[in-house]
Amino acid sequence: MKKILLALLAVAGFTANAQKLDNALLWKITGKGLTQPSYLFGTIHITCDATLDAKTKKALDDTKQIYLELDMDDPGMQAAMMGGIMMKDGVTMSSLVSAEDFKIVDEFLTKNVRMSAKMMDSFKPALISAMLYPKMIDCPMQSFEMELMKEAVAQNEEILGLESVADQMNVFDAIPYKDQMNELVKTAKGGINKDKKEFAKLMAVYQSKDIEGMHKLMDESENKMYSKFEDVMLDNRNKKWIPVIEAAAKRHLLSLLSARHTWPEITA
Repeated sequence: MKKILLALLAVAGFTANAQKLDNALLWKITGKGLTQPSYLFGTIHITCDATLDAKTKKALDDTKQIYLELDMDDPGMQAAMMGGIMMKDGVTMSSLVSAEDFKIVDEFLTKNVRMSAKMMDSFKPALISAMLYPKMIDCPMQSFEMELMKEAVAQNEEILGLESVADQMNVFDAIPYKDQMNELVKTAKGGINKDKKEFAKLMAVYQSKDIEGMHKLMDESENKMYSKFEDVMLDNRNKKWIPVIEAAAKRHLLSLLSARHTWPEITA
C-alpha cells in the first residue's frame, strides 16, 4: 500500500524553527501521530532542466496524491485566472505612473512579450511582470510542476491544490498596485539583462539546494516585492496551508507547500 503524499514547495524556501537547514529540496514529514510519512519538495517555477532525481521519484512512487499550489489539472483554472487578472476599481497602469514612464513600459513590453501595455492597461502589474519569466533564461523553459503532474498522471495519482485561483489572485490585490507598477517600471528602465543575471544567481543557488541562500538572495534583490511584501506573498499563505497539509497527512493522503516560513507543527 502506498504511503502518503508528495508535498510541493514552490519558488523559495522555508526556515524551520530558526535552525540551520541542511541543503536539501526533498523533506520527509513525520511525527505528531502520523502513521506514515509524507514528503515536501521544493521547486522553482521556471528552469532549464526539470528532471526529477531518483529520491524524488521514489517519494512519488510511495505516495497516493500530490498537492501543488493550485489544482493544475482543473479545467476551469485558466478561466478563473483570467477572471482575476484585472485591477479593481478601474485602476490602470497608465494612471499609476507618468506618461513618460508608461511609454517606457509600453516599448519594453512590446519588445519582450509582443504586447503593448495599452492592451493590458487594466492588468495587475505583477502578473504582467510574470509574463517576462521565459525571458529570464536562455533555454527552452521547463517546469517542475509539469514534471510532477506527468508522474502523477502516469501513476494515476490525484492532483490537488493548497489554495484556489481566487486566493492567489487576491494576493495581488493586497499588494498596492503602485508598488507593483514601480517594480515593472524599474525592470523596463534597467533592461531584461539585469534581471536575467539575478535570476541566474537564484537558479545556481537552487541547484545547490541551499534554501537559506535563496531566501537571502530574494531579500537582497533590487526587486522589493518579496522582501517588502513577504507576509502577503509567502508567510500568510503558508500559514493557511499548514492545516490543509496536516489534515491530508493524517488522512494518509498528503500535502504540498510553497515558499518560506517557520513550520512549528511539521517535523521535516
